[in-house]
Amino acid sequence: MQKLMGFMRRAIQDYEMIADGDKIAVGVSGGKDSVGLLCGMAQMRRFLPQKYDVVAVTIDPCFGGKEGDYTPIAELCDKLSVEYVIKRSNISDVVFDIREEKNPCSLCAKLRRGALHDEALRLGCNKLALGHNMDDAVETFLMNLFQGGHIGCFAPVTWLSRKEITMIRPLVYATEREIRNAVNRSQLPIIESCCPVNGKTTREDTKQFLLRLEEENPGLRERIFGAMIRGDIDGWGRGKIGR
Repeated sequence: MQKLMGFMRRAIQDYEMIADGDKIAVGVSGGKDSVGLLCGMAQMRRFLPQKYDVVAVTIDPCFGGKEGDYTPIAELCDKLSVEYVIKRSNISDVVFDIREEKNPCSLCAKLRRGALHDEALRLGCNKLALGHNMDDAVETFLMNLFQGGHIGCFAPVTWLSRKEITMIRPLVYATEREIRNAVNRSQLPIIESCCPVNGKTTREDTKQFLLRLEEENPGLRERIFGAMIRGDIDGWGRGKIGR
């Protein structure tokens, strides 16, 4: 976890993600990224100069009409001395049964983010931390370019004026592989997704496309990420290219 927290600390400093007195909700789906984020945010309370509080929040979509079992996450939060809140929802019913979405990921993500924002505000949080990493940023950039026809990505820090809350992404300097290695070495609990389209998404197609390109162009992912920083795409300009 030390290497992962090093990436997080740099991102927090470069993009001024945390201030004294912040109460930060960490969105925890149960996947490796969100669990690694939760562990890092909890442990860094000991040595970051800013003093802040952390609360973990899970939005359960209740896939298949069943409540998810997040007991391992609750036990981890106890060890980390972090408050843990599970918000059950009908997101799965809305996406798959009521709307019958052919491309459900966009709507599901929108509904989950909205629920996270509302729960964070209910808990008195002024910031919401999400587990997006470098791979996610590059994939989003390419998806916007190839499918949307525009240059753009999510930002490292986003002020949501309608909700009056700030979203931060402390994992943006870490790759998916680095996060996976850190979580595995620390033997952190992972909750497998029960989503019926897990692994069959446009993002997964983009991920596989990038992997094929990198076989012939090693380091391509980091070069694209560096270009996003140099071009100051959606607020990335304060970042550092070399890791």
